[in-house]
Amino acid sequence: MRKTLTLCLLLAIPAVAQRPPIRHVFTIVLENKSFDETFGPNSPAPYLSKQVTAQGELLTNYYAIGHNSLDNYIALVSGQAPNVITQSDCQIYQDFLPRSPVKVDVNGQIVGQGCVFPSEIKTIADQLAANQLTWRGYMEDMSQPCLHPALNTQDQTQTAKVGDQYAARHNPFVYFHSIIDTPSCAANDVPLTQLAADLQQQATTPNYVFITPNLCHDGHDSPCVDGEPGGLVSADAFLRQWVPQILSSPAYQRDGLLLILFDEAEFGASNSDTTACCTELPGPNSPVPGITGPGGGRVGALVLSKFVRPGTVVTTPYNHYSILRTIEDLFGLDHLGFAGQAGLDSFGLDVFVTVP
Repeated sequence: MRKTLTLCLLLAIPAVAQRPPIRHVFTIVLENKSFDETFGPNSPAPYLSKQVTAQGELLTNYYAIGHNSLDNYIALVSGQAPNVITQSDCQIYQDFLPRSPVKVDVNGQIVGQGCVFPSEIKTIADQLAANQLTWRGYMEDMSQPCLHPALNTQDQTQTAKVGDQYAARHNPFVYFHSIIDTPSCAANDVPLTQLAADLQQQATTPNYVFITPNLCHDGHDSPCVDGEPGGLVSADAFLRQWVPQILSSPAYQRDGLLLILFDEAEFGASNSDTTACCTELPGPNSPVPGITGPGGGRVGALVLSKFVRPGTVVTTPYNHYSILRTIEDLFGLDHLGFAGQAGLDSFGLDVFVTVP
């Protein structure tokens, strides 16, 4: 009788309780490529599509949540859905103007329009800090920590310049007053040049690492202003430089997870992809997250960790909200925004191996 009761109790434990003890999450976000171009047989990124994929798990049904870029980055760290202004990549770095009085709906979405969210809207960075965990965003070509335009001025980083290919719209942390109005921004939103030193010791490696290449190395521009080819060719070269450093770091070796994502699929051309998955909802501020369709398209994602099965394929549908939910679950945090949507899955035993 006792054995039967014990077995029933074990079977009743949800999958979240069996997730591995991951305490360091590394995320690299690349730009504007659909799944077939990146991971197909003729991919211009053989390091990513073949060599690294053989070391991890390929999520073949992973989707972005909208178009254009910025709304995807915001979703990844806060669970906030696109609004009309973020869908335009915030050409003017303007404050989010909430409906008066301020209203947050049942899905944790603030109602209104704009770019820089009020301090009431939190991010994964705020959650981690509140739980005595560490975070850091590493931005390539950012000349100083926490660099962003002045409020309500034109964003001069929308176009790459020789020697400066940083794009504020690919740095999600500077779109939240909960971060930019505090010393945390200068301390934790830093140039990529700091990453190599931070990886040397587990004690200096944040629990949550968010890496944004510049406009050339993320695959966005092709060709690039400095003469590099750009596209997936330059993105692959960036990964060749940084992925081995992450995989050999003490923090990753002990309990790490590396996610390689794309912000959105192709958009604005004959092969635009605005598909969605995972019962994605549009949110209160934009009727169509993908501008001409329900989502940001199928991009695929790669998961590397000693807690996954190397060289395998996962066909379960996931999206950016799923990634945020997964990270929150790994660190024991509440779900922000649409990461808490009813019926949304975080990574389970389809991705992670069972841990005794």
